[in-house]
Amino acid sequence: MEVKRRTARLLVTRLGSVSEQTRSESLAELRLMTKNDAESRPIIAEAGAIPYLEETLYSSSHDSQDNAAAILLNISISSRDALMSTRGLLDAISHVLRHHATNSSPFAVQSSAATLHSLLVDDSYRPVIGAKRDIVYSLIEIIKRPNSPPRSVKDALKALFGIALFPLNRASLIGLGAVAALFSLVLKDGRVGIVEDATAVIAQIAGCAESEREFWKVSGVKVLEDLLDVGTGSSERVKENAVGALLNLVRYGGGGVVKQVKEMGPGAVEGIRDVVENGTAKGKSKGIELLKVVEGGAKEWDFAV
Repeated sequence: MEVKRRTARLLVTRLGSVSEQTRSESLAELRLMTKNDAESRPIIAEAGAIPYLEETLYSSSHDSQDNAAAILLNISISSRDALMSTRGLLDAISHVLRHHATNSSPFAVQSSAATLHSLLVDDSYRPVIGAKRDIVYSLIEIIKRPNSPPRSVKDALKALFGIALFPLNRASLIGLGAVAALFSLVLKDGRVGIVEDATAVIAQIAGCAESEREFWKVSGVKVLEDLLDVGTGSSERVKENAVGALLNLVRYGGGGVVKQVKEMGPGAVEGIRDVVENGTAKGKSKGIELLKVVEGGAKEWDFAV
């Protein structure tokens, strides 16, 4: 362990070198260490690497930016507190995400979004990250951009999901245009994994009072009904997410959305029953509650929020 500490301190010291080659070589070595040796991650953080890595995210060198972003992602797995306590870290991540279509390398964008997702595992960080409107806006822009690499879209969706897990972040997500962007992905992107991740975020965002109006603008209930229809061939995860979204709309919306849900076609109702029979424990529970609404056994005021 002492050897690892000495190695980490030496490499971190070299990150402050005036020689770009020395800095680049140290970054590459630190990246390998944090990838292959979990024990090295907190040691490297304790050696003072994070401020150097944060600064490197602003680098015009894609290789350096890629390595710094990858190291931060690896460190975030076991040293979330060290990252979040570093002043300016979220601003540096925001910089990478904001320039996703211009100066930032695609890999750095993906690693930065994945780092956010890793940090958001800790629920105490969800309000902090969700309050960074520039980060939220950039993540939404990534999923909106037609030419965004699939990996960037998936990592952005996972970060948005983590943000949406904190209820008070949902109105902000809606205000920044998340609903239209997410439903556009569902309608235009045929990749199962993307649709699954997008509907997972949709299900969370539906859980606030502001959702009903925005979902109405994009015919959200109809889209979710189509996803549930057994004839569309949606994956089980997509159907569970659709059930969760509709149930949240009923819980937080008014009589109009309840009426729409009750009027869904037999194909969608069959899809809900499929979730009840074959879904996860959470999916089954939500499916049972949604069936009560569809079959007239529950009204919007029956649900505790």
